[in-house]
Amino acid sequence: MAKPRVAIFDFTGCEGCELSQLNFEDQLLDILAQVDIVEWREAMDDKADEYDIAFVEGALSTPDCIKRIHDIRRRTKVLVALGACAVDGGVNAIKNLHPIEEVRATVYGQDQYLFPTLPALPLSAVVKVDYNVRGCPMTQAEFLRVFTSLVMGKQFEEPDLAVCVECKLNENECVYERGMICLGPVTRAGCNSHCTNFGQYCIGCRGLVSEPNLKGMNEVLTSHGLAVDEAWKRLQLYNAYRLQGVRA
Repeated sequence: MAKPRVAIFDFTGCEGCELSQLNFEDQLLDILAQVDIVEWREAMDDKADEYDIAFVEGALSTPDCIKRIHDIRRRTKVLVALGACAVDGGVNAIKNLHPIEEVRATVYGQDQYLFPTLPALPLSAVVKVDYNVRGCPMTQAEFLRVFTSLVMGKQFEEPDLAVCVECKLNENECVYERGMICLGPVTRAGCNSHCTNFGQYCIGCRGLVSEPNLKGMNEVLTSHGLAVDEAWKRLQLYNAYRLQGVRA
């Protein structure tokens, strides 16, 4: 049986998710034994016409991005969004909070018209995405779960629970009790509450659950004497695209 043909692409982002893939160390050889990597700009020069699986990092922020992602979607059977930028627009989408012409002028100055740009978009705003690997950078353990499911021909069920659920299962002390602003009540689980396991607050890099109870989170913040406005600013760091038009 032929191995699945895999391609890896990047758009607007820091390429940290791709670096995480190169840092698999012990697992990398096992991964390469299961698939044929046929295209990956960061690691090889080869190119291919078709793929069974395409892993795509980064947000879409230029007309060329839109053209390229449609081309990739046409050529692949399965498309997987890697990381916060590809899944939710990520940090790139902060620019969506400002008029696009203002953003262009701030970044490029007098050369602003030489660089076409668009509001930052997640992949799913333009093409069908089959699976997500969330986080900033992507969670390696989750990538392996998705990768294994695809290679074995099985469906991967993405969790739609809040990080708070995993945090409680791990018997962590709630950081709200320590005066920290935590986005765990509205952030999608799947990281095994990695940050709060080490006594830190959740920064929301995995995106929001499908029906986030923002009002409930505001009530928790208020009951602990914490600033709702500060929490809202933090929430927009990775979720500005999803929260456009939503008020704190």
